[in-house]
Amino acid sequence: MYSEGKSALVEQKRKVVTAIPGPKSAELIKRRADVVSASLGMAFPVFIERSQGGIIVDVDGNHIIDLGAGIAVVSVGNANPKVVENVKNAIARSYTKRPAIVVFEHGYHGRTNLTLAMTAKNMPYKDSFGPFAPEIYRMPMAYPYRWNGDQSNCAAEALEIVTHKIEKEIGAKNVAAIVIEPIQGEGGFVVPPKGFLPGLAKFAKENQILFIADEVQTGFARTGKMFASEDENLEPDLICTAKGIAAGLPLSGVTGRAEIMDSIHVSGLGGTYGGNPLACAAALGAIETIEKENLVARANKLGTIIESALTEMKRKYSIVGDVRGRGAMQAIELVKPGTTEPNPDAVTTAVKYAQQKGVLILTAGTYGNVIRLLPPLIIGEDLLKEGLAILDEALASIK
Repeated sequence: MYSEGKSALVEQKRKVVTAIPGPKSAELIKRRADVVSASLGMAFPVFIERSQGGIIVDVDGNHIIDLGAGIAVVSVGNANPKVVENVKNAIARSYTKRPAIVVFEHGYHGRTNLTLAMTAKNMPYKDSFGPFAPEIYRMPMAYPYRWNGDQSNCAAEALEIVTHKIEKEIGAKNVAAIVIEPIQGEGGFVVPPKGFLPGLAKFAKENQILFIADEVQTGFARTGKMFASEDENLEPDLICTAKGIAAGLPLSGVTGRAEIMDSIHVSGLGGTYGGNPLACAAALGAIETIEKENLVARANKLGTIIESALTEMKRKYSIVGDVRGRGAMQAIELVKPGTTEPNPDAVTTAVKYAQQKGVLILTAGTYGNVIRLLPPLIIGEDLLKEGLAILDEALASIK
């Protein structure tokens, strides 16, 4: 898929020429420890010199297969992700004049005060950063693999629990918005079963509650649709986007119906860097690339390759408890053999093995036991398969 023509600056082949981290990266890691806050994590122990397509090149000359895409930021190419703030909840509360926000277990929505309150996982996101915004209510997520009962009933049972709790514990008339990721990202790529999201949207509409889809990680072709909400023909009142919208530049967006977006008074929202022309130009380029390269279809093709490989790994290795995802957003959940007990140690081992082989993979999940794959949508198929083969080796190495 990725062309190595005149525009190709980086050879699309894996090449490990030093230990990882190499000597130059190791030196920079020492310097980073001296001058950068320890609160800023480092997922992969190298420093990037350049990148293109599905390869990132570190300062030591290692060509590393990218199966993370900056956590779905650089679907159309590589760059460093930026954290940007969105304004979805301010809009919802202003429009409805209601105080309560409903969110879900395992959800992740950001690192501002309000969005931290909405985020489920304490470490590394929330610990020591309170107090948080009030009137945030967390509901059970329709999580089939970990549902306490028949998985086939997960959607209906979860929906019944959520609507009952909203009606009886909060009062539907007090709820400004229901906010949910169509596929949970940091929470472990939890895919709610069919019917759950449409049921939530229907309940919200019946009770004049805004239904907000957080598509920061799922948006812009990642799941085989332009937006994951389209999979069940959802029409959210608001859609929140970032990451893949501008291929690594700091840009986020909230899109919704005019009467909602215009409900806030003039100058009620703003910021120093609003309307960044450079980021907007990058977004136009990213969207044009998605359309011209037909990356929606491409995500589905990549997804077929990934799902097939992960399913085979599940067949071979008892530590693989679940395979899930959609399009080029796929994951495996690792457990202790013969149980559903989370196995974060196995994830750590697999990630380190892949690193030493020159493959970047990412982790996720409330229990730290999920390996997630988010390759650039333009990655070559041979490169993707090579990366998946290394992941297979990593799992095979775990005793």
